[in-house]
Amino acid sequence: MSNRTFTMIKPDAMKNGHAGAIFDRIIKEGFRVIALKMTKLSAEKAGEFYAIHKGRPFYGELVEFMSSGPIIAAILEKPGAVSSFRTLIGATDPAKAEANTIRKLYATSLGENAIHGSDSDENAKIEGDFFFSGLERF
Repeated sequence: MSNRTFTMIKPDAMKNGHAGAIFDRIIKEGFRVIALKMTKLSAEKAGEFYAIHKGRPFYGELVEFMSSGPIIAAILEKPGAVSSFRTLIGATDPAKAEANTIRKLYATSLGENAIHGSDSDENAKIEGDFFFSGLERF
């Protein structure tokens, strides 16, 4: 089990001004920020990042949404990071998310769900490597 995970504050949370509150919550939950950057994904890069979903009915909409505005990408560290972070962010559908989770507090819909969190140690590494070089990690 790795002690690192990857996250992105999505365009909806950025547009709605929730990035600061979300990061405050992440830090208060004991995560240490290893890498952090604000960027905007092109449709091509968003498609590359979400290639695992290519062919699914929501893929085009997902790529369009993720390239619609800036995002904040981060690598976080904490013992049991992936599972701990998944608990913190809550279910993908905010209507089904537990009380006081990030998605319950800040997501507006299944499609615009405020935050991404890696679903496995393997994907956390792949996703972190997609956004950050070794020189950008501390």
